[in-house]
Order: sequence, then structure tokens, then C-alpha cells
Amino acid sequence: MSDKIPPAGIFPPVTTPFDPTTGDIAPVQFRQNLERLCAEGVDGVVVSGSTGEAPLLEAEEQRQLVGLARETLTDGTWIIAGTGAESTRQTIALSKAAGAEGANAVLVRAPSYFSAAMTPETLALHFRAVADASPVPVLIYNIPKYTHLPLTPALLQELTRHERIIGVKDSSGDLKNLAAYRAAVPQWSVLVGSASLLFAAMELGCQGGVVGVACYAPSLCVQLVREFAQGHRAAAGQLQERITPLDKEIVGKLGPAGVKAAMDVVGLYGGPVRPPLAPLTPADRERVSALVRGD
Repeated sequence: MSDKIPPAGIFPPVTTPFDPTTGDIAPVQFRQNLERLCAEGVDGVVVSGSTGEAPLLEAEEQRQLVGLARETLTDGTWIIAGTGAESTRQTIALSKAAGAEGANAVLVRAPSYFSAAMTPETLALHFRAVADASPVPVLIYNIPKYTHLPLTPALLQELTRHERIIGVKDSSGDLKNLAAYRAAVPQWSVLVGSASLLFAAMELGCQGGVVGVACYAPSLCVQLVREFAQGHRAAAGQLQERITPLDKEIVGKLGPAGVKAAMDVVGLYGGPVRPPLAPLTPADRERVSALVRGD
């Protein structure tokens, strides 16, 4: 793997395991999860993303996670670190720390607390400043579900002028938006953030996905990309039919708590979410278990 080659394939946005007693990061379980995911053939991981409860992590915890991932994934597997924050200064600091710990790229969302002040010009200045200062390449992160600030294809097109910005993750869940992104930035890596759209993304010519389903069913996602690459569209389509309910019912409706519960079902360590996120109800946990088992 080289930082000069844009990321492609399947990247689980890995969860952050917490000790149920102390609430601290559980490093042993984190490393064990990564080893198992990589054994399933994923192309890399995203650390401290939305599924990793990034907004609930301290800066030192984010740095620790990247370092643990780099110690574990010694073969050069892609490590992409979520470093989005509300100030340009903080985003740069998190990006520098991630690069120093061994991240290959950073994933940067739009600042959104002052969303009314975030004009296309302001956002372009922010992303450019981060890319100027980051020691590693930058991927733009469109996650309007949480930021309430959708990034336009025109903004991405503007950012293609910066050689350090190499791609975008689109978690809008909107196929039309994904298609518009693919058309707007042909030179970038475009990664879909919704596993329900993985097959469609491949048809559009996207490079792969950062999808929550890959945290607990990585082989399904990896196999879909491989079947598609080999021209086996029917087989890829059948895999998509299996993946879609896992995405919509677990990732889409239940968020990090649902993903962690699904990981527990398959023998990975999910564990608790960090407050104020709430644990699943017993009924939701049983629903997750049934979906994962294919009942």
C-alpha cells in the first residue's frame, strides 16, 4: 500500500471498545477486533469515525486508537483516522496527531455547530487549511445525518485543486448524490458510506465503501466487491440483498449501539456505548441477533 494510491475496497468504520467498568478504551479488545477484521480481507479501517463514537472521544483517545491500530496492522494496511472537529485549529491538531501515530489519511467532516455561517467559501477555506497542514492526505466526509450540512458536488470540484485532498466518503444515503459526486470528482477516490448502496456504488465506478456492516459482517462486503470486480454481477447483487437489511435495520436505525450488539453476536467485542448514548433495549438486542443469524 502506498499513500500515493487512492484508497479502494472495504473499510470498516471500526467501533471503539470501552471497558464496561471504567468506561476507558479497551486496547486488547480493540486489537483483537482489528486482527479478526483484517483476517476477513478488509482493505483497511477507519478509526474514530461516526461508528467509532468520535464526538464522544477525547483527543488523546483518538491518538491512542490510531497508535494501537498501527501497532496491530503492521503490514501497511490502510488506517484512515476521523479528525473532524468544530474549529480548523482543532481539526489540524487532530490530523497532525493521527499522522504522527501512523495514519495513512484523515477523514474530515464539515464543522457544523455554526452551520448557518458555513458557506461554500468558508468550508473550502477550512478544508484547504486542514490539507495544507496535515502530514497525510485528506478525505472529505459528507455526513448530513449528523452535521445537517450537506456538501455540494461543486464544493468538492473546487477542492480538487488541492493535491493533498484525494477523496470523499458520502454517507448521505442518497444514490443521486453519490452519482453526482462520482461525476464531479473523477480523479478522486469516492467511497460510499451506506452498505445498502454498495452494489450501486460499484456500478457507478466508486472505489469501495466505509460501511458499518463491515464491522460485523466483513466477508459479505468484501465478497461483493470481489464478485463485482470479476464481472459476477448476479452474485454481487445477491450479496447486496443480504447486506441491505443488516445496514438499514442495524446500522441505520440503531447506530453504534446496534453495530456493537451485532459484533457481540459474531464473537467480536462490541460492548457498551459511551453515555449519553444509551444501550439497546432487550427487544432491539434480540432483533439484532436474529438479523445477524439470518433467522
